Amino acid sequence: MTVGVDDKFDALLVLSFGGPEKPEDVRPFLENVTRGRGVPPERLDAVVEHYMHFGGVSPINALNRDLIERVRGELATAGLDLPIYFGNRNWHPMVEDTVAQMRDDGIRNAAVFATSAWGGYSGCRQYHEDIVRAREAVGDGAPTLTKLRQYYDHPLVVSAFADGIRAARAALPEATRDDARLVFTAHSVPIAADRNAGPPELGGNLYSRQVAEASRLVAGAVGVDDFDLVWQSRSGPPQVPWLDPDICDHLDMLSTKDVRAVIVCPVGFVSDHLEVVWDLDTEAKDKAAELGMDFVRAATPGQDPRFAQLVPTLISERLAGEPPLRLGVEPLLGSTTNGVSCAVNCCAAVQRPKR
Repeated sequence: MTVGVDDKFDALLVLSFGGPEKPEDVRPFLENVTRGRGVPPERLDAVVEHYMHFGGVSPINALNRDLIERVRGELATAGLDLPIYFGNRNWHPMVEDTVAQMRDDGIRNAAVFATSAWGGYSGCRQYHEDIVRAREAVGDGAPTLTKLRQYYDHPLVVSAFADGIRAARAALPEATRDDARLVFTAHSVPIAADRNAGPPELGGNLYSRQVAEASRLVAGAVGVDDFDLVWQSRSGPPQVPWLDPDICDHLDMLSTKDVRAVIVCPVGFVSDHLEVVWDLDTEAKDKAAELGMDFVRAATPGQDPRFAQLVPTLISERLAGEPPLRLGVEPLLGSTTNGVSCAVNCCAAVQRPKR
């Protein structure tokens, strides 16, 4: 689904999910996110309240702007003279407006760094669709946009997560530190969507397989062989089965086994946006307190210097046609540098039931 590629980039587009930056943005933003997904209005009402708990502002745009400044420095260090643009799928700056600005600035061929490390529909294909939609909206003169590969198992990402776990463990009370349970969490998706993730000949379930592999790699980096992988942030009609168990349900289960402390690593997230600070730092933390369990959450890698360093490595790898630098064995899709391209209908969206 990538639209053409040249042997030289003249810009970088950081493409992200987007988030509200003032209270009056919240409901329109959520309506953009959930359009056509059959999400019950009462679920939207609940999520609006989550945002209002933080003043109606998501951290994600500010985090991305900070990342862009750090990436700018890393590009210069790597000798890559590329202007950086910022566009979102669901809120301003909208990617269509950004790509129009790129055209007006004379950009012809840009690399696209998506703030998602994963395969699957939401993690990868939807970003390809964003690229296609933005180019079609701009029309004649729209720059070529080439999405960089998935990077969930890149050594820089794995090491940043591992150091986050080490720091989190050190923050626990000495009495429970050594026996703390390591729990990885990622955004849940409908089971049917995960089944469609990746071409059938590769077995599907690409998203959950990649998350499991990333968890294994990070746990191995900190010397842990027994850990849990759970899910969070589900939405949509209750009759649709999603990946489980949910993090809070899992904490209930751990309490029955007399677990006194947990280290939660949000391996499915690159930055501390709202689904991290609400679902983990608020709901899961409160649940652990209710259960009398010490709780600490490991940092996401987005503000670690290694995450900014990741971007020029992916660009250089793509330009040179080099094999991807990675630690895992699960497939990467949608990048010509790894020998596996997106198949027709790969990771297609699942038809949502009508209410």
